Amino acid sequence: MNSLNILHINNCFGIGGAFIAAYNLHQGLSRADIQSFFAYKDEIEGVFREKAKDLKNTVEIVQKNNQFIDLANSITTRVGLNFVANPSIATLKHQACYQNASLLNFHTIHDDYFSYLMLPSLTRDKPGVCTLHDMWSFTGHCAYSYDCSKWQTGCGKCPYPNALPAIERDATFLEWKLKNWAYQHSNLTIVAPSRWVAECAKQSMLNCFPIHHIPYGIDIVAYQPLDQQQCQSELGIPQHKKVLIFGAQDLTNRRKGSDLLLKALSRIPKSLKAEIVLLTFGDQAKAISNIVEIEVLHLGYISSDRLKAVAYSAADLFLFPTRADNSPLVLLESMACATPMVCFNVGGVADLVRPGITGYLAKPEDTDDFCNGIVQLLEDVNLRDRMSQNCRKVAVEEYSLEVQAQRYIQLYQQILNL
Repeated sequence: MNSLNILHINNCFGIGGAFIAAYNLHQGLSRADIQSFFAYKDEIEGVFREKAKDLKNTVEIVQKNNQFIDLANSITTRVGLNFVANPSIATLKHQACYQNASLLNFHTIHDDYFSYLMLPSLTRDKPGVCTLHDMWSFTGHCAYSYDCSKWQTGCGKCPYPNALPAIERDATFLEWKLKNWAYQHSNLTIVAPSRWVAECAKQSMLNCFPIHHIPYGIDIVAYQPLDQQQCQSELGIPQHKKVLIFGAQDLTNRRKGSDLLLKALSRIPKSLKAEIVLLTFGDQAKAISNIVEIEVLHLGYISSDRLKAVAYSAADLFLFPTRADNSPLVLLESMACATPMVCFNVGGVADLVRPGITGYLAKPEDTDDFCNGIVQLLEDVNLRDRMSQNCRKVAVEEYSLEVQAQRYIQLYQQILNL
């Protein structure tokens, strides 16, 4: 086991669910005495830069400052090919963390530090694992395709050119072909955090690789149930209120469904609204500040695990009206804090939100059904208490960092024939 030396490659340090998921794995492996390094691009905000410097085994990927590269990147972006002319990742090959690694684990690589055309070179001498934090790896440009299935056959005539990462022109057919070429010349194994994205991968260009389902892990010590009344007092929530919570990195992101949440909350009976406080965390909270007849408390962007655990523990229900998602970490965090969830049945959400066990699954974009879930669980205290106990039990037994790390270690050993 000590012969394992893993290099994780991700687009940033400190921001977003994919980073947290990747870094959780890095931490879990480190706790299991595996040599694990975390490489990230160097354009990060000051607070996270200082945090990265304080942590062991983190390495910056130095981005090249070259006018010809900048020109090439500008041209390819204008014709709709994002992240093709970005060779900065090549500098990593000259660093000790790459040279000493026995295996590479790629995470979010759709960003301006990485060109997917470099995958054959990077995995020529070292096998790679690609953890799918979204759908981007097998689509013509988007991280989530919604109701479009063109990624199964080759893309082109994209119905969602503005879906992140957005494109200036529709070259999705060509990008799909380029990705497929890169994969045909790469040595990769695919890891899917949700059953949903695993099934998608099996129907995509990635079906030429072994595909494994390994769920995300969560620190079940940092995220654990705290005394609800004490947490509510700490946050300044009035006593005897029913507390709902909603959070995302960017609350204005249409994919996260804040507009659907507003519609669902507007349908709650007036008498029940008077008993509710809605907590929100994330950026751009003003987007949902005009909820009629419901008190709202904005917590802003929360980077502290403890404060997030306090917020989850203060709440009776976590609401997550996402339109498309893989395996949302906020649901894992909520479960670990024993807070039941109300969500739409999309993507990999059903792995975590189990009807009658850990929460309520509403029909996609059906705000009446979503409202029914909120009302049912708020009014049925016994059901909510049972779900609360189930949430913690499931998180501990299936989603701890230790469980995730052991699953990855077994896969790494299998790939390396150890």
